[in-house]
Amino acid sequence: MIFVMLGTQNNSFRRLLEEIDKLIDKKIINEEVLVQAGYTQYGAKNDSMKIVDFISREELDAFEQKANIIITHGGVGSIITSLEKGKKVIAVPRLHEYGEHVNNHQLEIVEKFHQNGNIIGLQSVSELEEAIKKVKDFKPKPYIENNRKILGMIENFIDNVK
Repeated sequence: MIFVMLGTQNNSFRRLLEEIDKLIDKKIINEEVLVQAGYTQYGAKNDSMKIVDFISREELDAFEQKANIIITHGGVGSIITSLEKGKKVIAVPRLHEYGEHVNNHQLEIVEKFHQNGNIIGLQSVSELEEAIKKVKDFKPKPYIENNRKILGMIENFIDNVK
């Protein structure tokens, strides 16, 4: 199962779900997809994509644990919880120019985790097909807790940009 986490941001991230639907149509994605959509309203075109808006922390943890692959927005919390469970993560940043976030800080977050070898980090949803093809062979570097200092710096930067 692929678990897609869009977090609880009150802006839509339809672009990602539209791309996942396309990849299901193209048979690039051949397994069940469960989406925690938050505020993103989207009607899946494929029966193999199930969408829920909000779920409890316990349900979220259970779905993360069950998933083979996690596709997430570029939120620090979503990335870290998935890495702590030893999951293969593909992260796609929400972008300001699409009204998905207040700025483009998720680009930096995704890039940092990607450079560290923890995740497959994308800059655009158009890169998702290639990421899906290579995620099976991807061997993520384990997440090391001492990255908290770096994450604190990123979060501080984000707070000061708003």
